[in-house]
Amino acid sequence: MQTRTAPKASDHKLLAFGIFLAKIVAHLPLPFLLFLGKIVGFCSYYVAGSRRKIIRRNIELCFPELDQKAQKKLIKANFLSMGMAIFEVIIAWYMPRKQLEKHLVYEGLENLKAFEASGKGALLLTLHMTPLELGGRAISFQTKVRGMYRQHENEYYEYVQYQGRFEQSGLEPITRDETRRMIKLLRAGDLIWYAPDQNYGSTDHVFIPFFGVDALTITATSTLCRLGKAAALPYYVVRKGSRYHIRILPMLEHFPTEDLEADTLRINQMFESWIMEAPEQYLWAHRRFKTRPEGEESLYQDL
Repeated sequence: MQTRTAPKASDHKLLAFGIFLAKIVAHLPLPFLLFLGKIVGFCSYYVAGSRRKIIRRNIELCFPELDQKAQKKLIKANFLSMGMAIFEVIIAWYMPRKQLEKHLVYEGLENLKAFEASGKGALLLTLHMTPLELGGRAISFQTKVRGMYRQHENEYYEYVQYQGRFEQSGLEPITRDETRRMIKLLRAGDLIWYAPDQNYGSTDHVFIPFFGVDALTITATSTLCRLGKAAALPYYVVRKGSRYHIRILPMLEHFPTEDLEADTLRINQMFESWIMEAPEQYLWAHRRFKTRPEGEESLYQDL
């Protein structure tokens, strides 16, 4: 296994102290940590005005059938879930395995075994539900999965983030722009965590409906599976009380096809069905619809 040299903690005293506290806090009972997360989320609702506006706009766009009272209730619940997500990162990276496993419920492990028996590589296809970090560690208890992450500008947090994902699986994580390396790893039989549900720019994307709203959506899922001769293994995690349901679905059949737009629409529709199970647990704070088709005005310009 490859490791990185830790930056000097003395150069990042506040952040290093925060990580030190996180490692201690991770030994507290999980329900108590989620309670603390709810407090953080409750307070954030009232102080994070810009994020609240983004979430409100996304909820308005995706759930027009809800009246204002129901939308506000969903927005508040989403803030609570995001607050819990902060502590779920701590739990995922630092809670002892035996302590965490008591709160995990696996569904569809036979689908994971079927993938392993296939001898192929696969994208572990998922989306940005707020407990996603914890879900990644839960999957790593069952199989080797290579994490994917976005590099951070702060060198100390970058190291912490890298090690957090590295130590979960024992496999060196990969950044989303390492396309050639991903293809090589998929051909070698790797399982790579992959979440294509955010707006990453205009390259290799198409506008596909997401909850009825055109959203710039990455088409690389199909391309990676085709070039990597790999499967797509869908999975997601839902929080229910203090238990986490890790749902592993069968590998997608007849995927990829020659029709990138049809493949991408299929994935979006699958994600929508997962979100509807727990809409408050999706990451609505992301500007999912920030890029518009030519001639359309921004959906966030008045925020």
